[in-house]
Amino acid sequence: MNLHTGLSSRGDDTGNNGRVGGLNPPRNPMEQDVESPAIIRKPKLPKQAREDLPKQLAEIDRAKKIQRYVQKDGKCNVHHGNVRETYRYLTDIFTTLVDLKWRFNIFIFVLVYTVTWLFFGLMWWLIAYVRGDLDHIADNKWTPCVNNLNGFVSAFLFSIETETTIGYGYRVITDKCPEGIVLLLVQSVLGSIVNAFMVGCMFVKISQPKKRAETLVFSTNAVISMRDGRLCLMFRVGDLRNSHIVEASIRAKLIKSKQTKEGEFIPLNQTDINVGYNTGDDRLFLVSPLIICHEINQNSPFWEISQAHLAKEELEIVVILEGMVEATGMTCQARSSYISSEIKWGYRFTPVLTLEDGFYEVDYNSFHDIYETNTPTCSAKELADMTTRARLPLTWSLASKLSQQGLPESEQESQETKTSLDNQEKSQQTERNGDIANLESESKV
Repeated sequence: MNLHTGLSSRGDDTGNNGRVGGLNPPRNPMEQDVESPAIIRKPKLPKQAREDLPKQLAEIDRAKKIQRYVQKDGKCNVHHGNVRETYRYLTDIFTTLVDLKWRFNIFIFVLVYTVTWLFFGLMWWLIAYVRGDLDHIADNKWTPCVNNLNGFVSAFLFSIETETTIGYGYRVITDKCPEGIVLLLVQSVLGSIVNAFMVGCMFVKISQPKKRAETLVFSTNAVISMRDGRLCLMFRVGDLRNSHIVEASIRAKLIKSKQTKEGEFIPLNQTDINVGYNTGDDRLFLVSPLIICHEINQNSPFWEISQAHLAKEELEIVVILEGMVEATGMTCQARSSYISSEIKWGYRFTPVLTLEDGFYEVDYNSFHDIYETNTPTCSAKELADMTTRARLPLTWSLASKLSQQGLPESEQESQETKTSLDNQEKSQQTERNGDIANLESESKV
């Protein structure tokens, strides 16, 4: 017999809503079962995950709100507006052309050559028109300035042949045209200048070492952990190419707005971060990935920053790697940055260098990997204070305790004098006992 698990929709005289003896009456076999809609419940997260989720969401929102000074790919997020002295760009026209985008550079390259060809083609046509060469095209007795020049199109073609030194041999200047000889000299010299300028511009743009910086990589995150008993800020750099960067050097800047004691607000103030300038560790031999370390000491801008304080800070660390490209000798610079949410407190980098049969191998799959380690959450200043208090001598600790209890200085001095006298008496007593023992041993002998 099937038992109906739900309550009947119709009641009866017993007041049990159709139930007899606490059981539901048998269901009519003609009635169809109506399944209740299934309730989909979200899986319940662990308590730790529920507590960490709002923090993670807050960090993501905060990271989106922070405006970077330098992008992760090294591009500076600064736009120059309201520049009125635009003529300054024309004073250094070569650099201006090199800095242009490729589409504008190619357009100017084609435009310059086309304009010069058209201009000198027009000049050759004017000479032929003024001398009357166009009126004596079929006259074999007439000596034109340029043979076989019968219109502007032929003059344009002759201009291209002259400037590019092609010389097909069909159109040729004659010695009866002094003005044509002068124009030929001017076009030859000016064409050489245009070739040198435009080809040089294209060569410099092609050989720029900006693309070389694409193979210089920085770790996604920076970490803070203990190294040799001190808190250190670390990040990793690497070179993906077999050709090395010569004279490589690294430096770092802290970008953070500040307000002076006089009330002046300095936006995006830059502070140097020492990454080994005094010891020479900032000069790198970048053959394999290296971990750059900044010791957080009294001169560090992170001296008073703890883990909780770091999560609330709006700061950015800009790292700059410079060196010369081994193949070309040109200076290359790679940049990246880390905002506060990308600085992981209590982590270290996973090793990527392994020893194989006769060589070392770098695993770049683990280049950005980090792992958690035991690290104090307090600031480096607080950690140094606790370490100093733990190393204090016993006499200092007694004196500090007496001073904390509020004893007068005279009583403290008398207490110290009494302690020193007791120590002297103990030493004298020890010497006497030693002398007596020596005498006894001699008498026995």
